[in-house]
Amino acid sequence: MPELSYASGSSEVPLIGETIGSFFDRIVATYPETDAVVSKSQRWRLTYRQLHDEVERAARAFMASGVEKGDRVGIWSPNNVEWMIVQYATAKIGAIMVNINPAYRAHELAYSLRQSGVSVLVAAPKFRQTDYVGILREVLPDLPDLRKTIVLGDERNEGFLSWADFIELSDLVSRNALLERSAVLEFDDPINIQYTSGTTGFPKGATLSHHNILNNGFFIGERMLLTEHDKVCLPVPFYHCFGMVLGTLAFMTHGGTIVIPSETFDPKASLEAVQEEQCTALYGVPTMFIAELEHPDFGDYDLSTLRTGIMAGAPCPEEIMRKVVAQMHMRQLTICYGMTETSPVSFQTEADDDLEHRVATVGSIHPHVECKIIDPDNGQVVPRGTAGELCSRGYLVMLGYWNNLDATSEAIDQARWMHTGDLAVMRDDGYVNIVGRIKDMIIRGGENIYPREVEEFLYTHPCISDVQVIGVPDAKYGEEVCAWIILKEAQTPTDEDIRNFCRGKIATVKIPRYIRFSDGYPMTVTGKAQKYKMREISITELGLQSEAKIQTA
Repeated sequence: MPELSYASGSSEVPLIGETIGSFFDRIVATYPETDAVVSKSQRWRLTYRQLHDEVERAARAFMASGVEKGDRVGIWSPNNVEWMIVQYATAKIGAIMVNINPAYRAHELAYSLRQSGVSVLVAAPKFRQTDYVGILREVLPDLPDLRKTIVLGDERNEGFLSWADFIELSDLVSRNALLERSAVLEFDDPINIQYTSGTTGFPKGATLSHHNILNNGFFIGERMLLTEHDKVCLPVPFYHCFGMVLGTLAFMTHGGTIVIPSETFDPKASLEAVQEEQCTALYGVPTMFIAELEHPDFGDYDLSTLRTGIMAGAPCPEEIMRKVVAQMHMRQLTICYGMTETSPVSFQTEADDDLEHRVATVGSIHPHVECKIIDPDNGQVVPRGTAGELCSRGYLVMLGYWNNLDATSEAIDQARWMHTGDLAVMRDDGYVNIVGRIKDMIIRGGENIYPREVEEFLYTHPCISDVQVIGVPDAKYGEEVCAWIILKEAQTPTDEDIRNFCRGKIATVKIPRYIRFSDGYPMTVTGKAQKYKMREISITELGLQSEAKIQTA
């Protein structure tokens, strides 16, 4: 009988049974003079002792503002030191921090604040060219639960508190009162809500506990062999688990340093930060690493201090992974896989895995986590080597979607398995390869085509910088393959050149019928291509509206 696609992560290191605030205090006591955070754009550098002082002042200010255990505190801001202060301050008082996507505008902002019942909001004054203060004035009349809004920066805005004025409220609450509040918190308490619109549409609030994200951050750091001597250049957004769990929590739990190169991703700023701060780690989604590798001044930067890092957030192209390891000195670069609902990481490569494992898989199961791969039609565990839906179980599974029992029961079954919606294959050695989304899978004339497989092949074309493959409707075959391609600079292949490159190398059914040369994709802030939007655009551009109306079984 073939071995089944099931794995559990054993570990001699136990799970942490503490709140984030308690663990943070222990790290501060151990590494008080180690740099905790360095913000290059803000020119602000804090040791763990200094960060702890700022966190406790903010925590007392929230208490003075009437924030009780379980109340929701929103943060709507790009990356900065204040973001981290709010993260740890809310954890210390048992408030549930609600991460608001910096790209949200009035409708999306109002929905997330209303759905989660945010009572206090911390917001940046603006993001890129968007006036946050103006948007807040527009939506405030429809948000009766929102009692107080704090705007970061030096300017004072009528009707809002400045950050400095907010921090002054800390004088109204004693440190003993803060200690009393922290003492009644439990590590299973909800501590974070993250809205997961992702690539599929309407956002749901994944609710995570201290236990969820503190342990996940710790074991991510363990896989990277982190110590107090490590420094990470962190250009990924804090509002997402990539920034606040893989980033801030993974390094805090090991006494390491967070380097914020800029408010939002800028390849030059990231390369400069690595060189100036002698970072040992760098994070990014694949598109970020591509932008850094292709920056015209890439060769001018000394990246020799880099050792490790994480590439995650979207499928990692093999060719890009090889270049990062070779050209950026990241010999212990790890790949992570997961989802917000699982805190987020369930699979990760080891620091000493060979290149084949690090370019062809998302790694092995994390400690204290179970996974199985099932046939999505009947729920049975499939043999290893067979594609099916990946399910995860353990400490990392979210508490549920905030105020959404129906969505929670659809995602988490009665045995507490989280159904990811991702198609995966478990190899004989237990390592897993993600081959696509169940909804992304293309069925052409009865043949199952996994877009990831076609994308990986097209990445080997010398003219292609990036590629996304989707299915579009077809009257004869049900679906056809469509490739959106971003070309390298000064490259001008034709549609037929791309198809000729494919012929004889991949199955005929996988060769794209439609090719769209593009300057970019509709993306989430975390760098995931929104394939459902790409499909909608392609249907319109190709005139396939009638085919899209054809009903299929």
